Amino acid sequence: MLNYVITFFVLAVIAAILGFGGLAGTFAQIAQFIAVLFVILFVASLIYSAVTGRRANPPI
Repeated sequence: MLNYVITFFVLAVIAAILGFGGLAGTFAQIAQFIAVLFVILFVASLIYSAVTGRRANPPI
């Protein structure tokens, strides 16, 4: 998931350098949304493992 954040951030920077302001803003908003989603899921995983005493096994 963090790979998507980095990818959209790099695309936003490249679009901004090339002068595509609207596209750069869109890429930045997508990257911000995915980053916030990652943090929320990470905190939920920490709370789950603290409450149950078990690790959350991610799907392979």
